[in-house]
Amino acid sequence: MRGLWADLADLVLPADCAGCRERHAVLRHGFCPTCVTALGVLRPRTVRPTPAPPGLPPCVALGPYAGPLREALLAYKEHGRHGLARPLGALLAEVVVAAVGEVRPLELVPVPDTAAAARARYGDHLDRLARHCAARLRRGGWPARVRRPLRALPRPDSVTLDSAGRAAAAEAAFRLRSGASEGRRRTGAAPVVVLLDDIVTTGVTLAAATRVLTASGRPPGVAAVLAATEKRHQL
Repeated sequence: MRGLWADLADLVLPADCAGCRERHAVLRHGFCPTCVTALGVLRPRTVRPTPAPPGLPPCVALGPYAGPLREALLAYKEHGRHGLARPLGALLAEVVVAAVGEVRPLELVPVPDTAAAARARYGDHLDRLARHCAARLRRGGWPARVRRPLRALPRPDSVTLDSAGRAAAAEAAFRLRSGASEGRRRTGAAPVVVLLDDIVTTGVTLAAATRVLTASGRPPGVAAVLAATEKRHQL
């Protein structure tokens, strides 16, 4: 999975590095060499908010929400750098591999954007990441597919909320899509359900999504995220 930078030479992005925002003459994959090195040394590890909300599954993150990783996520989500979905999706695939361990069939379930957020960002940002993540996993020999059983209901922007506000908003944030619980009986090995998000802070969003998925009969085995806020205890 660590060969992701080698196959991004044809990815055309602006000349500002996504990781440090400095302008460089040539950026062939959206990052300057210094930021490529910084991202390359990150290794997925287990993270756990303190206190952890009830129902939060085991969670693995690539690194702390800081430095080039933070800047890249902001550039992707808030500044329209949609081309970053490919390298960020490949990095997310590394997290999934570390979280699951051995090669098994996977169902990747991205935490959905609200309709308003998707309109503002010209599409669901996690859905894009999940598709690139699944493609990268399949190229590595992992049977992976993206499932979208969740629908996000309107809610306040989490940036404006404290921890209590986040918990209250998350409690009623998701509903199961019509028909999403159908066809659950399959032959062969049951796939591991992996819940995907970009950042974990308090964990209430992941826990809320997990409760809805569990009620549908497909509980997540693990959550995989790109970044974890540094104020939370990490194991």
